[in-house]
Amino acid sequence: MKKLLLTLILTALSSAAVAQINAQWIRYQSISPDGNHIVFTYLGDLYRVPASGGDATQLTFHEAHDYMPIWSPDGSKIAFASDRYGNFDVYVMDAMGGPATRVTFHSNDESPYTFSADGNSILFGAQRMDTAEHRQFPTASQPELYSVPVSGGRVTQIFTIPTEFVQTSRDGSKLIYHDKKGGEN
Repeated sequence: MKKLLLTLILTALSSAAVAQINAQWIRYQSISPDGNHIVFTYLGDLYRVPASGGDATQLTFHEAHDYMPIWSPDGSKIAFASDRYGNFDVYVMDAMGGPATRVTFHSNDESPYTFSADGNSILFGAQRMDTAEHRQFPTASQPELYSVPVSGGRVTQIFTIPTEFVQTSRDGSKLIYHDKKGGEN
């Protein structure tokens, strides 16, 4: 009986050690502009790891869920979504870690897609109220495109059409995005 108990304990401990080494469910990977680092979501927090491999460094320590990290063009900042106040807002932090600053404050979920080419604002998807002249009502399945300064402030609507996964050209003159037509896509 003692041998069986000892075997079970050793098996459990070795399984726990392997689980520490081989992390599962790494999501929302984002490679730095210089290609040297990757930021990803694991168990609701953000981690940074060298692109060549090695140990990951935890960047966020919060009971909320942090995800969808994106890099600023110069690699100095990371924006991400977090539900620290009940819904997903956009936050920005230093790429090496530290405190995060909340830059959006709407009651609906918001997801960052990219920084502007000059790095001064964050483009994100959200469902906010359109002007009365617009016939389409935004929904969670069809987010529209908005911009907010990196330091926070007034949000500007860029597109009223459903837009996801936006990227900017290096000079900022063009946007590429997924034009979401509806739920049947």
